Amino acid sequence: MTQAPAPPPPSRRRHDREIISLAVPAFGALVAEPLFVMVDSAIVGHLGTPQLAGLAVAAALLTTAVSIFVFLAYATTAAVARRVGAGDLASAIRQGMDGIWLAILLGIAVIAVTLPTAPWLVDVFGASDAAAPYAITYLRISSLGIPAMLVVLAATGVLRGLQDTRTPLYVAIGGFAANGALNAGLVYGAGLGIAGSAWGTVIAQVSMAVAYLIVVVRGARRHGASLRPDAAGIRASAQAGVPLLVRTLSLRAVLMIATAVAARLGDTEIAAHQIILSLWSLMAFALDAIAIAGQAIIGRYLGADDAKGAREACRRMVQWGIVSGVVFGALIVLARPLFVPLFTSDRAVQDTLLPALLVVALSQPIAGVVFVLDGVLMGAGDGRYLAWAMLVTLAVFAPVALLVPVIGGGLTTLWWAMALMMTVRMVTLWLRTRSGKWIVTGATR
Repeated sequence: MTQAPAPPPPSRRRHDREIISLAVPAFGALVAEPLFVMVDSAIVGHLGTPQLAGLAVAAALLTTAVSIFVFLAYATTAAVARRVGAGDLASAIRQGMDGIWLAILLGIAVIAVTLPTAPWLVDVFGASDAAAPYAITYLRISSLGIPAMLVVLAATGVLRGLQDTRTPLYVAIGGFAANGALNAGLVYGAGLGIAGSAWGTVIAQVSMAVAYLIVVVRGARRHGASLRPDAAGIRASAQAGVPLLVRTLSLRAVLMIATAVAARLGDTEIAAHQIILSLWSLMAFALDAIAIAGQAIIGRYLGADDAKGAREACRRMVQWGIVSGVVFGALIVLARPLFVPLFTSDRAVQDTLLPALLVVALSQPIAGVVFVLDGVLMGAGDGRYLAWAMLVTLAVFAPVALLVPVIGGGLTTLWWAMALMMTVRMVTLWLRTRSGKWIVTGATR
């Protein structure tokens, strides 16, 4: 008679419950964000090709601008979670308010830069003469919603730090629905064209920011936290965000270099690269959900002076990352005949796509570890190391990627370079977590 397998240890079950409860709603909220642009594209696309081309340029600029400030979510999550772990909810929310005030100030600064420079920015991105007026219109109007977008990032960080990823999911769903309805009504019902799409997105973003602020303000009043801007707190939030800003810019540079190299390889290669990048980004959202759980959980354990709990949670999340990566890699291989024809019917693009896609599949377990450890170190507030590690990764990746046209092998070689980039990231992050230097307990790092 075979013996039943031993049940998992209680600590493992507890970590699994925490990871699932935080990661699943976080994944839903992350997926909802790119749907905003998809809805805008679907509605504006029926106005004409120049309008859609203008939207594409403006949306790329807006996405870049907002993604640069994603540290507002990451740094706030870590700082708030630490104070939650220390049992000081008033201080946790006060820290979150500093992040929100910083978001407002940065948003105003971005508007001040974007409004007068919109024509120049559109021209730099290579918009055609026909598309440029639409791109400028959309960019100028949508930029008015950037403060709200940044408030959403910071407030999301507050709630994640408070171990709440459900509220951001509900707000994201509501914002997505409102954006779709407003876009349809303003573009076609009111006859505002692409300007209507921009205004619809602004209104939806402002509504989301208001919803977040209501939740945070209620929490502040419940726990007696001040809502007034504090110069020292805002400055501390900015200082904590600078290393994460360097990390994000370095990562964006990697993606830009990869796209530029793919474009040099030819139209077929850049088309195939865009398809792979879209798929890679979708899987990144799923892995990032585990990283978000890591930020919140690790920050809380360290704030509670529980170094052992932080190590155990880190170990368990790495296991989750590896398993998730293996599953995603297998899905890519098995589902290739199903999803590749959905993206393109061009046989040349498909032939270029398939071998590179196998490289992506093989590298997914590495990506799983990278995303998890990235989240763990963010939760620990180890932003300075993350910045240096990403700069080292960029320094290794850039020359290899730029040599791809010389080395040969086309897009497949480029994605081997991307796999190298993820491997370097994994090694640098693993060395840091293994050293234990990231484990700094207490309400502040």
